[in-house]
Amino acid sequence: MIDKVLRKTFIIRPSGRSTDFISPSFGYGCLFDCSYCYMKRHRPDGLSVATNTNDILTEINNHAFFTPVDKPNQTHPKFTTYDISCNEDFALHAKHHEWEKIFDFFKDHPIAMASFATKYVNDKFLSYNSQFKVRIRYSLMPQKMADIHEKNTSKIIDRIKAIDRFVDAGYEVHINFSPVIVYEGWLDDYAELFSLIDTHVKWKDQVLAEVIFLTHNLDKHKNNLTRHPDAETTLWTPDTQEPKNSQYGGMNIRYKHDLKRVFIEQFIDLHDRLIPWNTIRYIF
Repeated sequence: MIDKVLRKTFIIRPSGRSTDFISPSFGYGCLFDCSYCYMKRHRPDGLSVATNTNDILTEINNHAFFTPVDKPNQTHPKFTTYDISCNEDFALHAKHHEWEKIFDFFKDHPIAMASFATKYVNDKFLSYNSQFKVRIRYSLMPQKMADIHEKNTSKIIDRIKAIDRFVDAGYEVHINFSPVIVYEGWLDDYAELFSLIDTHVKWKDQVLAEVIFLTHNLDKHKNNLTRHPDAETTLWTPDTQEPKNSQYGGMNIRYKHDLKRVFIEQFIDLHDRLIPWNTIRYIF
C-alpha cells in the first residue's frame, strides 16, 4: 500500500554520525520487511510518499544556508550532509519519488550533499551523474544472515559489485555494516564478507565505512515471533543484551556494555587486518 501525502512537518534533526543532519521525510515506511527494522515498529506495512517535494527541498536549502557547520568533519570534508532516507529505503522506492529532481537539487547546491543507506541496487541511478554530491551507503552483512533478516533484498555480492559501478557513474559510495549481529561464528562469516569486498572493490581509496551494532526492540521482538520467528534466535539474546533508553519510546535492548566493547575490538581487529584500506568513519 502506497499513500501519497502532503508532508506538513519539516523538522530537520541533527545526526552527527552518518551525516550532519536528517532531512524531512520524502518517504515514510518501507516495502522491504527486514526483521530488525525500527520503521516497522511505527508503520508495519506500506509506504507514504510526500507529494510536495519542492517544499522539502526549500526547507533543506534554507537550513543549509542558515545553519553553519564546522568543516571539515568526519561526515564530509566540505559539504553539509543530509540523510534523505532515514525513514525508508530511497533506492527501492525511487520510482515513487521525483528522484531526479531531488538529486539535481543536491548536485547543484553549493553547500548541501545527500546521503542514504540502501539494501537495493537500483541500476536506473546509473544513468545519472551526481558529480559525487549523492552518497550511497550499501548495507552489508554476511549473506547467511541477510537470508534470514533481509529477505527479498539485493544479494550481498550484488551490493558489493555495485560499489565500483556507482563510483564510476559519479556517486560517492560507502559501506554501511549495519546492523552487526553477534552469533556463534560471526567473525568467520565477517572474514568471508571482508574477503569478498577486498576482491571486488577497486576504488579502495574512496570507499569508507560506518559500523553499527544491533539495537533491538521489545515490541518488534513480540511482532517477530509471528512475522519472523526464525530471526529472533539471533536478534533476541537476553544473556548478552541490556536495556537501552530510547528517545522515541519503547524498550530497546543492545549488547551489554562490556561485551560490546569486546565485540567492537574484535570487529576492528579483523576488519583492519583484511581490508585496512576501508577506513571506518565511526563504530558503535
